[in-house]
Amino acid sequence: MSLGTHHSLQQARNHLLEHGTCPPGALDERLAQSWQRSLHAGLRPLGIEDMAGPVSNAHLQEMLHGNAELLAHARPVMDFLYGQIRGNHSMVVLADAQCTLLHTQGDRAFLNKAQRVALSRGASWHEAQRGTNAIGTAMAERMPLRVRGGEHFLEQNRFLHCSAAPIFSAQGEVAGVIDISGDQYASQSHALGLASTAARMIENSWLKARYPHLPRIHMHAQAEGLDTLAEGILVMTEDGFLVGANQEAMRLLRLHPADFFALRLEDRLQQRLGQLLRQPGEAPQALRLPNGRRLYLQIHHRPRAGGTTVAASAPATPAGPTAPAHAPADPLAALDTGDLQWRAATHKVRRILSKPIALLIQGESGVGKEVFARAAHDSGPRRGQPFVAINCAAIPEALIEAELFGYAPGAYTGAQKGGSPGRIREADGGTLFLDEIGDMPLALQTRLLRVLQERSVTPLGGSPVAVDFALISATHCPLDEAVEQGRFRRDLYYRINGFSVHLPPLRARGDFDALVERLLRQFGAPAGVGLGASLHQALRRHDWPGNLRQLASTLQTACALLEAHETHIDWHHLADDIVHRLRHGVALLQAGGLAPAQAAPAGMPGAAMPTRSLRSLSRSAVLQALQQCSGNISQAARQLGISRQTVYRHLRAVG
Repeated sequence: MSLGTHHSLQQARNHLLEHGTCPPGALDERLAQSWQRSLHAGLRPLGIEDMAGPVSNAHLQEMLHGNAELLAHARPVMDFLYGQIRGNHSMVVLADAQCTLLHTQGDRAFLNKAQRVALSRGASWHEAQRGTNAIGTAMAERMPLRVRGGEHFLEQNRFLHCSAAPIFSAQGEVAGVIDISGDQYASQSHALGLASTAARMIENSWLKARYPHLPRIHMHAQAEGLDTLAEGILVMTEDGFLVGANQEAMRLLRLHPADFFALRLEDRLQQRLGQLLRQPGEAPQALRLPNGRRLYLQIHHRPRAGGTTVAASAPATPAGPTAPAHAPADPLAALDTGDLQWRAATHKVRRILSKPIALLIQGESGVGKEVFARAAHDSGPRRGQPFVAINCAAIPEALIEAELFGYAPGAYTGAQKGGSPGRIREADGGTLFLDEIGDMPLALQTRLLRVLQERSVTPLGGSPVAVDFALISATHCPLDEAVEQGRFRRDLYYRINGFSVHLPPLRARGDFDALVERLLRQFGAPAGVGLGASLHQALRRHDWPGNLRQLASTLQTACALLEAHETHIDWHHLADDIVHRLRHGVALLQAGGLAPAQAAPAGMPGAAMPTRSLRSLSRSAVLQALQQCSGNISQAARQLGISRQTVYRHLRAVG
């Protein structure tokens, strides 16, 4: 970099420190904005900043595990890339989505020099910590860029010349950054081109490997552009729902991350793809986009062994928002039947699955928290490893310590001869799911906190054992209130609440018809068999205090009572208790009494029956809740929103 350029950059720094902005034209606009962000982050360009050191080896190993797929596809490309720059006093760097360096390789002389500024594995080059730099700024700007010498915000990094390009996931989120750092060579335009090409190679390899059995569309504006790095690649279900795409496909079709798992490709192309899917591997086929632009497509489809892609249980055309009908990309997508709240929760959770972030799932009893947790596990990098579910409310308090932490041989009277590893150690390498964690005794909360802090578990009578697991917790009660009341440790709450989602109750979901259709097929109802109009109306307006669990139980019974010749499910297929509840409305005690009874729909049996008293309805609601909760009075009280004393009072009245 020339002396004149260096002088102008010094003047730009002085102007920034004095006025808070860079003078117009002093440097690239993106870098000028980055300088301002660096200043606002509390960094100062002159002098030596006291930087945080690399993460611990244990934390680094956890990060490497969480980014295993990215690393697997990046390493061969990095080998190729380094072959192009070898001998130019440069290095190739891979960083994750938080700008932490995962892998480096390069010329030894420059590697030694780079150690001075912590350009090594485990170090963070986030813009807020290192100021303007190619890795952190490419991540922030979501586009390739280079930072040359004095363009770095911190003077201590001015000897670096870097070119970096972000690596995007199949759903358009930044998953990492690949960077070439070194002397003047690394600042050349061809170095930026190499980094951008490497990022595209990683993206395409990762996308094609992740969904091997789903239809994949390759596209380009020219037929000769297919099977080159310039092509767009898109993955979809057999129904045409978008699952993933590379950046070129997203650009060609004007896609956004929110479109995945929600939009059909036909809706975007405004043309049917059935003909194309029946002719995979044929010559490129041309079509015109809605804007009139010509596009060449080629279909690649390798069905699962033994047949075509397995169909999921979601209906093809549910009421409400459209949802996939055939096998989606992952188990989280398979749960999507069109409710926008549920879809938003899955979209957010999918983005943190590869990160060491504890997930907290909140929602009423029966909304599907454990089902959601298991799907999250099966959709993340730990799929195939153990998923250990523990209901903290169901284990007797006297046994919960040994159940969770295990015990050494002879630790206490009555213990198994060979000891027990405990449920936490069973989750090693996989996911630990703590259901109803709000009911965990305070003494056990302290021990669990120690496990989460130290990443080791000490069995009763034994020595500490290292454990590695992803943590998912669930609760039906507001933990922040439990913290304020002293029933739940504040520090443990912050540990388990790395990211929180709230699953909506059934009464608030917009996909009731789709859920009913899915459950009917799941419980063996023949295709085409649905609900009678009167019953359908009553079920839709029911409050469902037991949520999905209660709805599933109701429909499972109905399917079992369905005769072979019957073409729809009606009132006589329901158990008597649910008929009575539907007849009189949901009798749940609110702050001032009961919810009003609903009038019986036309066609409901017993429509002329006299309405029962509020006391009778209350008693019926309590007994129903107790039946659903297998006699657990505390759980029934929480489900009804009343005290245990009120439950006991109704039981005494029954007795």
